[in-house]
Amino acid sequence: MSVMVARKKVVRKWEKLPGRNTFCCDGRIMMARQKGIFYLTLFLILGTCALFFAFECRYLAVQLSPAIPVFAAVLFLFAMATLLRTSFSDPGVIPRALPDEAAFIEMEIEATNGTVPQGQRPPPRIKNFQINNQIVKLKYCYTCKIFRPPRASHCSICDNCVERFDHHCPWVGNCVGKRNYRYFYLFILSLSLLTIYIFTFNIVYVALKSLKIGFLNTLKETPGTVLEVLICFFTLWSVVGLTGFHTFLVALNQTTNEDIKGSWTGKNRVQNPYSHGNIVKNCCEVLCGPLPPSVLDRRGILQQEESTAQEESCPRGSSTQEPPAAKGPGGQAEESSAQQKDGSIPHLSAVPAPSLSNAEMPEEKQLTSGELPVPPQDAGQAEH
Repeated sequence: MSVMVARKKVVRKWEKLPGRNTFCCDGRIMMARQKGIFYLTLFLILGTCALFFAFECRYLAVQLSPAIPVFAAVLFLFAMATLLRTSFSDPGVIPRALPDEAAFIEMEIEATNGTVPQGQRPPPRIKNFQINNQIVKLKYCYTCKIFRPPRASHCSICDNCVERFDHHCPWVGNCVGKRNYRYFYLFILSLSLLTIYIFTFNIVYVALKSLKIGFLNTLKETPGTVLEVLICFFTLWSVVGLTGFHTFLVALNQTTNEDIKGSWTGKNRVQNPYSHGNIVKNCCEVLCGPLPPSVLDRRGILQQEESTAQEESCPRGSSTQEPPAAKGPGGQAEESSAQQKDGSIPHLSAVPAPSLSNAEMPEEKQLTSGELPVPPQDAGQAEH
């Protein structure tokens, strides 16, 4: 006998999210699909710091101060924490419109613009929004089927609209937006300090060793130090320059995307409506303001039912109960009760004896449809 069993399969929302992102740890970690340069960033930071702690730190702690490796460890841990926080978090992805919502927006656009004759280009889908007595245009995203909020933009790499989109950074393997920009800024700031710190004390280490064994002998005995100096030298200019550029943007409360497009410094000469006109207020808003929660609900549950057939074998025996008999013409089920030898009616809890079907009965006792059973004469005499 086959039985249909309905099983509920738990599906998280992150498994059905559109876009080009990868998720780990049941949706808790969110990154872009292109993570090769992010692994290179980890390799450079971990490799350089490992060489510094293994060779130079012990010598400098003895010759100068034991606080040197301690401060280096604090900078290293802070840089790694902010890097992972930037890379593994939701940058502020805006959910795409549902089919009903997209159809409603399309109806609104058609009602506003009217019917466009064939051969003519439809007008741009733009809404005007006022911020601090200044008109800001909200553009329509044809991929996400929504009007993007102010300062939002669609990332072509991750294929998502990101709120307060700054840029897509391959070095961290994620977009930089409203929800992780402060961690990105703290990462490049701490990385700049760590690079300067390691580069400076590598020079001090080479100078101290050169006083004892000479400069050329020091370079021959410490190839790891030479490698650290080269990495820090070429990394220093880009990281420190990037930190200075983002410090300038934070002071103006501006994003990289707005700076590249010239939104507030172009020919229009439009002032930035998001700036408070004060460097301290702008820095407090960008770096210390409240962090909005993620609107994706990545770990929300979507339930899908799956029905599977299972075969079960039920052996016949005294402990098994037969299914109820087929209903007669009157619509009521015919029940047969076996009499005991002394003529008493068995208890309700007793298991009924298996009843024979019409095909299994002897020929003289088979009943036609609609015929009532007639008791034999000896049974009737026994009752009298």
